[in-house]
Amino acid sequence: MQSLRLVHLYNNSLTGTIPSSLGNLSQVTILSLAANHLQGSIPEGIGNIPPLEFLQLAINNLSGLFPLSLYNQSSLHRFYVADNNLHGRLPADLGRGLPNMQQFAMGDNQFTGVVPPSLTNLSRLQVFDAPNNGFSGVVPSELGRLQYLRWFCLDVNKFEANNEREWQFLTSLTNCSRLRLMSIEQNRFSGQLPTSISNLSTNIQELSILANNISGTIPSDIGNFIGLEVLHLGHNLLTGIIPDSIGKLTQLKELHLGYNNLSGSIPSSIGNLTGLSKFDASFNSLEGPIPSSIGKLTKLSQLDLSRNHLNGTIPSEIMQLSSISIYLALSYNLLKGPLPSEVGKLVNLGQLLLSGNQLSGKIPATIGGCIVLETLLMDGNSFQGNIPPSLKNIKGLTVLNLTNNKLNGSIPGDLSNITSLEELYLAHNDLSGPIPELLGYSTSLFHLDISFNNLQGEVPKEGIFRNLTGLSIVGNNELCGGIAQLQLPKCPSSKKGLPKSLRIVVPTTGGILVFLAALALAGFLYTKFKPGLRKELRSPQTTKIDLPMVSYNDILKATDGFSEANLLGKGRYGTVYKGTLENFAAAVKVFNLQQSGSYKSFQDECEALRRVRHRCLVKIVTCCSSINHQGQDFRALVFELMPNGSLDRWIHPDIESQNRNGTLSLSQRLD
Repeated sequence: MQSLRLVHLYNNSLTGTIPSSLGNLSQVTILSLAANHLQGSIPEGIGNIPPLEFLQLAINNLSGLFPLSLYNQSSLHRFYVADNNLHGRLPADLGRGLPNMQQFAMGDNQFTGVVPPSLTNLSRLQVFDAPNNGFSGVVPSELGRLQYLRWFCLDVNKFEANNEREWQFLTSLTNCSRLRLMSIEQNRFSGQLPTSISNLSTNIQELSILANNISGTIPSDIGNFIGLEVLHLGHNLLTGIIPDSIGKLTQLKELHLGYNNLSGSIPSSIGNLTGLSKFDASFNSLEGPIPSSIGKLTKLSQLDLSRNHLNGTIPSEIMQLSSISIYLALSYNLLKGPLPSEVGKLVNLGQLLLSGNQLSGKIPATIGGCIVLETLLMDGNSFQGNIPPSLKNIKGLTVLNLTNNKLNGSIPGDLSNITSLEELYLAHNDLSGPIPELLGYSTSLFHLDISFNNLQGEVPKEGIFRNLTGLSIVGNNELCGGIAQLQLPKCPSSKKGLPKSLRIVVPTTGGILVFLAALALAGFLYTKFKPGLRKELRSPQTTKIDLPMVSYNDILKATDGFSEANLLGKGRYGTVYKGTLENFAAAVKVFNLQQSGSYKSFQDECEALRRVRHRCLVKIVTCCSSINHQGQDFRALVFELMPNGSLDRWIHPDIESQNRNGTLSLSQRLD
C-alpha cells in the first residue's frame, strides 16, 4: 500500500509485534498504534520514513533498545512512546536530529543516562514528558531557550541538583512564558530552593517539587501564580512559615505542604482558596488554632493537618463541610474541648481521624449521621460518658478505635448490627457490665481489644471469642468462662436448691413451657424473616488467613532473578513471573511500587484474598513484604500457578494458543 498516508489503529486489542514492513510505507505521515497489546521491539525501518510527522506507540508492551534512526527523523513533530518497556539513552546530538519536534513523551519506560544539553536546541518544543525512567545527572541549564515550552515533567527519575549552578535550569525556566506545568517529583534534588522559582510564568497551572530533599522556605511572593491549580511542595526539608500571600492563589485545587519542617500558624487567608479540594499540611511543626476560615472551602474533599502542634478547639465550621468525602485527619495535635455536635453533617466522610489529642466531653450522638464513615479513630483523648448507641447507624464502619479515653457504661450490643465492622478497639477505659454476646455473632469482626476495663461476667464462646490472635480481654478481673485457652476462672453456678416437692414438677412443666414458647417463636421468626434468614445463610463467612511469609531472596531465587524467560505478564501495578518455591510451581506478582496506587493495590488484593474463597479464583499461597537489595520496599503475592494459561486466552484464543491448546466448543464455553 505504497500510497498510504495515515495508519490510525489507536485503542484496539492488537497483539503480536510491529511488522518491519511498515518501514516500506514511504508516504505515511501519521502512524498511531497506541493503546494495544503490541510486544517486541520497534522496527528500525520506521525511522526511515521521510514524511513521518506523528508517531504514537504509547501504552503497549514494547521492549528492547530504542532505534537510533528515530532520533534523526527530521520531519517528526509529535513523538509518543510512553508506557512501554523500552530502554536506551538519548543521543548527545538529540537537538540536531529532531529540529521540528514539538511534543516528546517517553515516560514510564526504562531509559537511562542524561538528558543532553542539545535538548535546548529543539526550538519548537512544547512538551517534554519523561517521568518514571532511570534518567540521572543534571538538568540542562539553558531550558529558557525553549520559548514554546508549556509542559516539563521529570517525575520519578534520579536527577540531581545541590548548588546554584545545578539549579540553573529552574532559573532559566523563568524565560518560558508559556509554561503551564513544571514537575520534578521524586528525584534527588537537594540544597536551597532557588528564590527564582517565584519568577516562573504567572500562567503556570501545576508546580511540583514533591518528595526530594529540598530545603529553604516557601517564597513570600508565591501569590504571584494567580493561575496555579496544583502546588505540591511536600516531603522535603522546607522550613519557615506558610506565607499569607498563599491566599491569593484563588484557582488552587490541590495544596500539599506535608512532611516538611514548616512552623508558625496556618494563615486565615487559606479560606480564600474556595476551589481547593485537597489540603495536606501534615507532619510539620505548625502551631496555633485551626483557622475557622477553612469552613469556607466548600469543595474540600480531604483535609490532613495531623502531626503538628495545633491547639485550641476544633472549629464547628469545618464539621459542616459536607464536601469532605475522603478523610478529615486532625490526629496528634494539642486540640482541646468537645467534638462539635455538627460532626453529624459530615454525611459523605469516609475517614475521621482524631487520635492523640486532648479532646474531652461526651462523644456527640450526632456522630451517627456520618452514615458512610469507614474508619473512626478517636483514641488517646479524654472523651467521657457512654459510647453512643447511634454508632449502629454507620452501617459501613470497618474500624472503630476508642482506646485510651475515659468512657464508662456498658458496651452497646447494637455494635453487632454494624455488619462490616472488622476492628473494634475499646481498651483502657472505664467500661463495665457484661460483654455483649451478640458481638460473637459478628461475621466480619476479626480484631477485638476490650482490655483494661471493668467488664464482668461470662465471656462468649462464639466468633471472635474463639480467635485468640484477634482477641484481647486482659485487665478485666471479673470476667469468667469463655473457651479453655483463655484460662479464665469458671463462672459461678446460679442454680439454687429446690424444695423436694418441686424438683420433678418445675423442670417438667418449665421444660414444656420453654419448648412450646421456643417453637412458637421459631415459627414466627421463620414466617416474618424467611427471606432475610435465607440470605444470611448464603452469605460467605470471613476467613482469616495465616500465611507463611517468604523473603525477598526466596522470591529472587524462585524466579531466577526475575528472568525474562519466567515472565508471564505485566499490568499497571506489577509484573507476574512463574517460579518454583520449595518444589511448588507458583505465579509471583511483583508490585511496581513506583507506580502511583500500587501500595493500595497490594493492600486491596491482600484484603480481598483474605476474605474470599471460591473454586474459580486462584488461591493465594503466601506474600512477601520486604526490601530488595537496593534497600527499597518490595511487595509480592504468590499464587498457585495455573499452567494452562488464562481464561481470556481460552475464550479469545490467538493463532499461537489455538495451535497449542485447540479450541473450545460452544458447550465447553458455556461450561
